[in-house]
Amino acid sequence: MALSEAPGSFGGASRRARPLRPRAGWSRTLSLGSVPPPALILLGIISLQVGAGLAKHLFDRLPPSAVVTMRLLTSAVVLGFLARKALRTVLRDHSRSSLAIAAGFGLALALMNFSIYQSFSRIPLGVAVTIEFLGPLAVSIAASRRPRDALWVVLAGAGVVLLARGGSGALDPVGIAFALLAGVCWAGYIVLTAATGRRFSGTTGLALASIVGTVAILPLGVASAGSALLDPRLLLIGLGVGLLSSVIPYSLELEALRRMPARVFGILMSLEPAVAALVGVALLGEVLTVRQWVAICCVIVACAGATRGQKDPPEAPEA
Repeated sequence: MALSEAPGSFGGASRRARPLRPRAGWSRTLSLGSVPPPALILLGIISLQVGAGLAKHLFDRLPPSAVVTMRLLTSAVVLGFLARKALRTVLRDHSRSSLAIAAGFGLALALMNFSIYQSFSRIPLGVAVTIEFLGPLAVSIAASRRPRDALWVVLAGAGVVLLARGGSGALDPVGIAFALLAGVCWAGYIVLTAATGRRFSGTTGLALASIVGTVAILPLGVASAGSALLDPRLLLIGLGVGLLSSVIPYSLELEALRRMPARVFGILMSLEPAVAALVGVALLGEVLTVRQWVAICCVIVACAGATRGQKDPPEAPEA
């Protein structure tokens, strides 16, 4: 499983969104100020993809929907605790339209995670993440008026065609479809992130969305896993997935965004498909073909190219 205020920026493509910025006091408690921002981004990407690899290891004992449930529940509990004071008055302090946007944000979050985990269960990790990246790339290019962005569309399309053809072995078309659905949800997530960030301060909007997403996916997770969700060992691993995939990357990226331009942030995030592929090789034994590595590189270059040269949005004043 990073982000500017503008939904058109590929830097605004993270699943841990910048507009929902914590208050300055909470940011300082992270004690990460001495770590260079690029290192924070890389650590966040590694954490997210290691969490994905750990989640995939659970699929032999739990269905993907149950693992998604544990991930979202962990995120909801942590973020809900951080925003507990604001959440007590959220119904009183916000309009129905604002609450509806936050709820839509949560549903997009739940469906995005559900779709990508379904994809992970069918195709290699690096391939799934690469295809998913088409969502934020599409949002970035759709908001652009630069003629050269057509080149990035062609390059990304070539990468996906190479992946879909599968080289020495055909990929599961259902896995590809779920990765594409995750990309569509990620695109919607970016737009809803910006809209939610304009209406809620601090981490309140993200906490509310996480709670909504957890409530939405919980019945499916319980129905699919049953009593296995009560296994202490599986619950502990699920907690690790939630921390590695959501809480830790979110914290690292927020700290990095305080000290670097969103454009640079977006370029660094373009490394995520490559890291996912390497984690797939190291943790899951998912050795990719030369064609698949070339395809992943095509998408990475397209994502970085779409981000390069974009202007950073003006910073909003701290609350």
